[in-house]
Amino acid sequence: MTTPRSVLAIGGAGFIGSNLADAFLRSGARVTVYDNFSRPGALANAGWLRRRHARSLRIVRGDIRRARGRLGRLVDDADLVIHNAGQVAVTTSVEDPRADFEINAAGTLEILEAIRASRRRPPLIFSSTNKVYGALDGVATRRVGPRYAFTNAKHGIAEDSPLDFHSPYGCSKGAADQYVLDYARIYGLRTVVFRKSCIYGPRQFGVEDQGWVAWFTIAAVHRYPITIYGDGRQVRDVLFIEDLVQAYLAAWRRIDTAAGQAFNIGGGARNTLSLLELLQLLRELTGNPVPVKHEDWRPGDQKIFVSGIAKARKLLHWQPVIAPADGVSRLLAWVRANADLFRDFGKPRRRRATASG
Repeated sequence: MTTPRSVLAIGGAGFIGSNLADAFLRSGARVTVYDNFSRPGALANAGWLRRRHARSLRIVRGDIRRARGRLGRLVDDADLVIHNAGQVAVTTSVEDPRADFEINAAGTLEILEAIRASRRRPPLIFSSTNKVYGALDGVATRRVGPRYAFTNAKHGIAEDSPLDFHSPYGCSKGAADQYVLDYARIYGLRTVVFRKSCIYGPRQFGVEDQGWVAWFTIAAVHRYPITIYGDGRQVRDVLFIEDLVQAYLAAWRRIDTAAGQAFNIGGGARNTLSLLELLQLLRELTGNPVPVKHEDWRPGDQKIFVSGIAKARKLLHWQPVIAPADGVSRLLAWVRANADLFRDFGKPRRRRATASG
């Protein structure tokens, strides 16, 4: 079966969730979006989905921490569950580690238990993070102009690298990551873990502490102040949202091969940017100066992370095709076309733990 008949998109009004919901709806599936609408842009994303897919879309407001009965009924109707709900910021996890754990670890356990108890036991694709590898203190790095580089790991960090959970966020997502894999081993569920690097693209309402490519782009267009934590030479592999969607479709098509596996899903060694390089690219694309200030490094921040994606290439037959310059240009065009959605993004806001995807 190339397309599931019914998809449950948990966190489906978030950036990744709404793009995935749209893709599955366009492929002919019915999609139920389950979201608590706590993240910036979630209502706008839900409205966008309604306008495009009213007949095949159902939207349910709810929180994974308090959804045992309702979640079970939704799971029973699904051929595939995609879980992108979560508390997504390291800084917020440091301020409120209890809420971070309840959302990311305990909330994921509720979803796993709903699938285990269901009559259909649909496959689950879970959104994990490269933060499960920690600060990579044992991996040698060097400074090369406006970026850091690995001294030896030229193809990136592979899935068999040691796990080392840093920060409450790293711990909560890491615990969920391991639970998802263990439910495949112990209970025979068809669960898949995607350890994502930096995903970016349209419908991303990035803010200072999460979604840095989108936040820098929004700030560059609207002249909002940007804070860089550290020296700005931090490097990440970046993955455009359309390439991520293709990874999900590939995992669904090869679910029997993918089940029980963790995959690094990112841009890989060919698609990397440092913070300073993104700022320079935005200056060139917008023609605007982009002022920044610097503050101290944040807990658990990696100088460099590059996903080793050889496993996904081999088992899922997937690899990214959209280069950063092209992807950032497309994100910039979307931000400009939706300027009214970002008028208040430069205002200080009180951080709170949220459970949207």
